[in-house]
Amino acid sequence: MTPWHHLDTDQQLRLREDYNRDPDCLTGTCSLEAKTAHFTEWLAARGISFSERDLHPRREA
Repeated sequence: MTPWHHLDTDQQLRLREDYNRDPDCLTGTCSLEAKTAHFTEWLAARGISFSERDLHPRREA
């Protein structure tokens, strides 16, 4: 799996746009946790790993 943070900004943007166009990606919830989990699963099916750390890449761990 390719880590999300290894993708350049154009690749990340394309994936986010593809996700937003996919009708299966409507989560039906306002829960950020549920939305993040769904996005993570969607990316995993495409060979991309995504973690909570990727939500705030500029913050120090």
